[in-house]
Amino acid sequence: MRLADTPAPVRASGTADAVPDDPGTGQSDSAFAVAVAAFEAGRDAVGEVRDDVAFEDHPAPRRLAPYAAAMAATAYRDGEEVATGRLMLLFDPDGQDGWTGTFRLVAQVHADVDPEMAEDPLLGEVGWSWLTDALNARAPGYSAASGTVTRVITEGFGAKEDEPTVTGFELRASWCPDDPDELTGSVEAWCDLIVAAAGLPAQPPGTRALRPGGRHR
Repeated sequence: MRLADTPAPVRASGTADAVPDDPGTGQSDSAFAVAVAAFEAGRDAVGEVRDDVAFEDHPAPRRLAPYAAAMAATAYRDGEEVATGRLMLLFDPDGQDGWTGTFRLVAQVHADVDPEMAEDPLLGEVGWSWLTDALNARAPGYSAASGTVTRVITEGFGAKEDEPTVTGFELRASWCPDDPDELTGSVEAWCDLIVAAAGLPAQPPGTRALRPGGRHR
């Protein structure tokens, strides 16, 4: 199944307008189709070498850009869920403020961590480095990266007061790939981030390694 079909412009009510007969629209459709293929190729590459990360389709946002696709992933340890993530691919043929091109990726990763790690003052810096190190290896031409790292503490009250307090790590980030060819590497880097946040081995024993990005700044 494709992660996203080429969308028509959408009204706030959710009804779609007809797309005008514009040659530029056809070019944009083609460019987005190529990008989605690269996006999906990254997912498939990770799926071939890791059986502890599962993927599923995720609804694409309809108001952030004229074109969008999305996927979700869950990391497991011994059959138990240990981290989740979402990744959105946005495409605006006219670009947007803060973008360095026509594509932008928006990522979110959440993982439960032990209280000691959650209290570490370097958690934000280390968590951000998990992403940037992965992007430097997989998609080194990326630019305009921005994001946040949040410590999450979940406490139960009332009927849930007996539930244990849970501490978590959440990273939200976005960046622009250098070109559509780097979308595959960007998906692989996002998966590296999920794996790092989950505390899983970077490369499962007995599997072949993903090929790192070939270009460097």
